Formats: sequence, C-alpha cells, structure tokens
Amino acid sequence: MENIRNYYSEIYKVLLFVITMVVIVLLFPESTKFKYEYNEGRPWLYEDLESPVDFAIKKSDSEIEHEKEEIKKSSKFYFAFDADITNKYLSEISSSFDSLWLQTYGLGNRDKFSINKQSCVDIATNVFQTGIVKLPADIPENHDDVIVFVLRNNVAKEAFLNYFYSPKTAFMYVLQELEKNKTLDKDFIANFMHPYLKPNVFIDRKKTDMEFQYRLDHISPNRGVVLRGQHIISKGEIIDANVYEILESLRSDFQNKARASNIGLIVGKVILISIPLIAFGLFLFFFRIDIFEDSKNLLMIFMLIISMVAVTRLVVVYDSSLAMLIPLMISPIVIRAFYDTSLALIVHITTVILISFVVPNSFIFVFLQLMTGMVAIISVVKLHKRSQFFFSALYIFISFSMIYLGVELITEANLSNINLMVFVYFAISAGLTLLATPIIYLFERVFGLVTDVSLLEYADTNNPLIRELSTKAPGTFHHCIQVSNLAEEAATEIGANQLLVRAGAMYHDIGKIENPMFFTENQNGNYSPHDELSYQESANIIISHVLHGIKIAKSHNLPNQIIDFIRTHHGTKRVEYFYRMHLKEMPDEEIKLREFTYHGPIPYSKETCILMMADAVEAASRSLKSPDAKSISELVDAIIKSQLDQGQYNNANISLREINTVKKVFKKKLLNIYHIRIEYPD
Repeated sequence: MENIRNYYSEIYKVLLFVITMVVIVLLFPESTKFKYEYNEGRPWLYEDLESPVDFAIKKSDSEIEHEKEEIKKSSKFYFAFDADITNKYLSEISSSFDSLWLQTYGLGNRDKFSINKQSCVDIATNVFQTGIVKLPADIPENHDDVIVFVLRNNVAKEAFLNYFYSPKTAFMYVLQELEKNKTLDKDFIANFMHPYLKPNVFIDRKKTDMEFQYRLDHISPNRGVVLRGQHIISKGEIIDANVYEILESLRSDFQNKARASNIGLIVGKVILISIPLIAFGLFLFFFRIDIFEDSKNLLMIFMLIISMVAVTRLVVVYDSSLAMLIPLMISPIVIRAFYDTSLALIVHITTVILISFVVPNSFIFVFLQLMTGMVAIISVVKLHKRSQFFFSALYIFISFSMIYLGVELITEANLSNINLMVFVYFAISAGLTLLATPIIYLFERVFGLVTDVSLLEYADTNNPLIRELSTKAPGTFHHCIQVSNLAEEAATEIGANQLLVRAGAMYHDIGKIENPMFFTENQNGNYSPHDELSYQESANIIISHVLHGIKIAKSHNLPNQIIDFIRTHHGTKRVEYFYRMHLKEMPDEEIKLREFTYHGPIPYSKETCILMMADAVEAASRSLKSPDAKSISELVDAIIKSQLDQGQYNNANISLREINTVKKVFKKKLLNIYHIRIEYPD
C-alpha cells in the first residue's frame, strides 16, 4: 500500500494510457484494413490487379433494393376460407327464416313456405361456398387481375380476387337468382338475406407476411463469381460501376476471411494504436513536462482524442460518405485555447493518425485534416476574442475546399466530376467547429482551467469585482493597475504568460476590500487606524488581507490560477514595518515571529514570482522622495535581493538571468512613471 501511495501519480498515468488504448481498440473496425484504396470514377493507382482467390461478386445495395421492390410488387396475398363463420351464417338463415315467415304469413300455404325456404338456403349456400371476401386497405381498388392464394381445408389454391363476392356483389347475385323463379317471394327473401351477406373469407396476414419474408430472406447476395487469376483491372484504368462492385466484393471477401485470425487482428490494433500514443506521451515527457506531470491535463487531452475517434467511428459505421462532416478541428482549437500551438498541433496529428485506420480513403483524409488543422491552429494563435471562432470556421471551410479542389485536379485533371455536396459537408463541419466554445467553457468548469479569453475578461476593469475594489479601495485599485502593467511587461520579456500575470495582478489585493482604511494607499490625511492598535494587531490585519482575498475570490468563482496569485504574492515574508516598530519600542519583549509573518505559500511559477516582485517594487517606489534613475535602481535591486535571500523563489522555475531581465524592465517602467515633468509658469 505504501508503494502504491508513493507512485500514485505514475500508476494513474499508466492506467489512463491503457484505458485510452483499450477504448480506441474497441472502437476500431472488427476486420482488417484492405490494402487498396479506390473510388468509383477514379483511375486505378496500383499495378494490374488479378484475383488472388475465387470470390463471389456481391450485388450492390441498389440491386438488392430493386429485387425487394420486385418481390413486393409480385408478392401474393393469402386468404383463408372461414368454415365456422360459413356454417354459422347458414344455420342462422335456416332457423331465422321459419320464424320470420310465420310472423309475416302465418301457418297457411306450407308448399309456398317450403319452396321459398329451400331456394333461400340454396342461394345462400352458393354465395358462401364461393365466398364473400373482406378486402384489406393495401389491396388496390382495381383488383380484377390480382391473383391470391385461398386456404380451404388447409389446401392453398390460386384464384383471381374478383372470383369472390363482396357484400354488394353478393346481394346483386341474390337478386339475379330470385328473378329466375317467378313463384318466389323475391322481396321477402331479398330483405331477409341482406343482413346475412357478411364476409367469410379473410386475409391471412400472418401467412402473407411469412411468405413475403421468406422470399426476402432468400434473395441471393451474389450475382456472379470471379475465379482466381482472373484479370480485374489495369493500372490507370478508370474504375466504372461494374469494376467498383467487383473490388468491393474482393475487399469484403478479404475482410471476412481475415476475421478468422482474431488474435492477430487484436495484436495488430494494439501495436498500431500504442505507437502514436507512446510517441505523444514521449513528446509531453521531454518537451512539456509541466503538462505530463499534471494528471488533470492528461485526462482532458485523452478525453478529446477518444471523443474524436468515437464520433468518427459512429459516423463511418452509419455512412462512410459522411466522414467529412466530422468536426475534427474542435480538438486543436480547444487545446490551443488552454495551452499552446505546438501542443495543439501534436494532439491533432495524433488524433488524425488514429482516425486514419477507421475512415475510407485514409491518405486523402489525413492530408486534408492535417493541412486544415494547421490553418485552424494558426487562426487562433492569439485567441483574445470569442468572435475569432467564427473567422476560424470560415478559414477551415476555405482550407477544406481548396485542398479538395487540388485533389480533384490532380486525379481528374479537370473539375467536371466535382461533387458539390462535398462543399456542403465542409460547411457543416466548419460550422460544427463553433461547438468548441461551449466545450471550452465546460472544460474550464470541470477541470479548473482558464483560457486567454477568460483571462482578458477577468482582467477587464469593468468586471463587477474589480469595480467593487475601485469603489471601496480606490488606492488599492490604482496600485493593482500599476502592478499589472509592471508584471505584464516583465512577463512578456521573459516569455511568461502575460495575460495570466495581468489577471492575477488585478486581483492579488482584492482582500483589502474588507478593511480598506488599514492600508496606506487608501488613507487620507495623517490619521491611521493603526494608531489605536498594537503592532501585533496591526500585523494581523495586514496579513489577513490574503485570507480575505482567497475567500472573496472563491465566493466569486474565480479560477484557481488567479487565486494562486492571491495566496503567494507575499509568500512567507514578514510585515516588516510593524515588526521593526515592535522591536524598536519593546526590545526586551520576546517576539513571536509567526505573528508578523505571512502564511504563504511561496511562489511556484515564473508568473507568481513576477507578481511578488512587481507588488513589492511598486508599493516601495511610492515612498521615494526623489525618484531618479539611481534611487529607483537601488530600490529594485534591494527588494528583489531581499526576496532572493529569503528563499521566496525557491519553488519556481525562474532563472537568475530572467530575474535580472525583470529588474531591468521594472527600472525602465518606474523611471517612465516618475519621469520629471516640465514646470509650467503660473
């Protein structure tokens, strides 16, 4: 357990790498990749191709669909003769005739009764034996030539659908039969039989669907065979529709046979995926160790890579022709927003290489995405406004379109076969790139990261918290402005993040809002509230502005990167004035040094070191009685030397050369601030 705790960070990184690799392996196609790439209507770029094996020529999707339509048109319906309903109707006719006759004519004239009843039963029997059909909605209205199967006593026989009666034609038949015998009571029999002329032949939907499905299931997927050694296509020959289907059949046969060696396929996937990921990890380890050591950064980057591969895989499985719709430019733009162009480029290259195993026409796809990715990264090199994303989307569309036209000219030598729909895909892909904006906002919240655009917004003097500082502590606000100017200039000179320094400088003294009058820059006249306090109490109030600042910053949801400037801008220095005054007035009293010392931590980066220097230098420069070049130079040297001697920069990766550069910047800037002005006459 102790070893696991000691190497927790390393174990986490390995697990993250393994999980990423496993997920991408699972997203990869389950078959091997065919070694030829081709498109219908394009020339065959390889040597003459002869069939390496015997294989069947697959029917195209359109051919299969055509056969299905033909089966649908020629499919016959199955109808069932319902003997139970027939017997029921005939029985009811026989029994009901007697009662209705008695009600109408009484007991007289038995011969007429017998003749009419027998005729009625005979006619009804003929009608129901022929059958009264109930037509479903999917039978065409004009069904004279429709042939159906009729199941009677489990025997199916073909018949024209118009062989059967409908309720209307059955009644017309009854009237015709009654006209043949003048002795029958036609009106009585017709009115009696009309309610009983109901369907006894119904469609057998289950049997109909079963037969239809059986015919669909037995459609042959093949339409011919290519024998081993048979010539398929010559080099430079245009791939027509027939040859394209043969090549597709060969590719399908190759992949189906390759699935038998699943272990080799999995090992191959692992090797091909591991190499780009390992190369990416080595790049981070040797060139961006700051990102490599932060597991949070690695998690975000790998999430982006996995997301892009997953989206691509889903789209390609649905329809490979839609691959150009995938907004892969989101990844480099998001990475650039948080880091730098070199990292954005290497992440994009890694992602595109991994995706190349998933998409068709991988060479053209990789070339198109890499070139456009470079354009996208360049378009957001200086990302200072969110509106830049719209221009970036426009540049992406133009880049896609120009490269596509170039490829068409190389392969076709003209633009006659250009597919205008591709430009629609490019436009949609470029438009979807704008999703980078909400993704960046989400990552800022989830991972606690901050972009240049956000830093500019935080450093804006119209920010509500900055405005509150300017209202409640105007002297501190002016001090923060001056410090931010000094720090930003110094950061620019040594290659540090000037936007981060500026934003941190604007908030570093935000805690003084709590007790603004206890700080000299906010005091008016000679009165100071410290006159009524002990030196320990005064030191405590001064020290507490750091804790108050952290509390205020968290309540306003400032990012940790800015809060770190508040924590570290005094490091572990002493509140020197009150410490020395206490020593002077009470030399014999034992001093608790902790009561006069800031709680830290000390700065951990170039940016936080620069702020500590700028804060101390700017505050001290206000006490200069005659701020000339010599006094300013001595002041800057003394303050930074004191901080160096106290070890305030020990945790930061800042060199002595960079510290000297910062000092030169401060001296120059302060001299410009305190330059001697011309004295105008009264």
